[in-house]
Amino acid sequence: MTGRDDAERGTLFPSRLPEFHRVPAPPAAAYAMRWIWIPEWDLTPGEESRQEVLPFPAGNLVIESEGSILVGPPTRRSERVLRGRGWAVGALLRPAAQPTLLGRPAELRDRAIPLTAPGAEELRDRVVRAMTAPTTDGAARRAAAAALLIEWITDRVPAPAPGSDGALANHLAALVEDPSITRVEQLAERMHLSVRSLQRLADRFLGVPPLALIRRRRLQEAAQRLRDHPELRIADLAIELGYADHAHFTGDFVAVLGRTPSVYRRAASDTGRS
Repeated sequence: MTGRDDAERGTLFPSRLPEFHRVPAPPAAAYAMRWIWIPEWDLTPGEESRQEVLPFPAGNLVIESEGSILVGPPTRRSERVLRGRGWAVGALLRPAAQPTLLGRPAELRDRAIPLTAPGAEELRDRVVRAMTAPTTDGAARRAAAAALLIEWITDRVPAPAPGSDGALANHLAALVEDPSITRVEQLAERMHLSVRSLQRLADRFLGVPPLALIRRRRLQEAAQRLRDHPELRIADLAIELGYADHAHFTGDFVAVLGRTPSVYRRAASDTGRS
């Protein structure tokens, strides 16, 4: 698994999580995916686990026992209620992989479609067998399932050539993680591209505009800071994240997370104590 901070990033209420693992992509596959994520849950009858996530602005390929889906780049928080027993095996895709697997990522914003590519049914069957193998070694089950998904994706998505648009798109996604970048113009300058060229690259490979990438990273960081440091003044956090003022920060937070920073902080604190 990755470290605690990375594992919780994007998860709005980590204490509600079922058993959750992230398997980093091996170096040879890192051009196509960021990691494989695997939740598993086994809840008593009548019990529910409500998961709220501020997802990374990227597509996912997800395998479950019921089927396989392609999930387009999200623009808002998502919510799912878990019941009974289950699991999922998903790959968070890098930009270079998205046109091959998703077509036009922008057309799949906030949508999911069945995975119908050749070999999809065989992939699902093999992942199901791996995840339900009669062994007590959960790590071995997860590693086998992750390896199947990694192999399937890399067999279909070629590594981008250095300097190609796919490589530039991956570089764009990596640069957005730099907290010093708070404006699209800064990102374009670091990429040695015009703002318009940057926007076209993001539309083709990520499906969301560059500003949305910056905003999502800042809001994920904001949520994590509010959970980890409930004493932090919201006005100070807004400045720290590069917002002009408290009002702009709160407006972004409400638009994407559906609640103000102070309401979220209280809810996260109450959940942590429960």
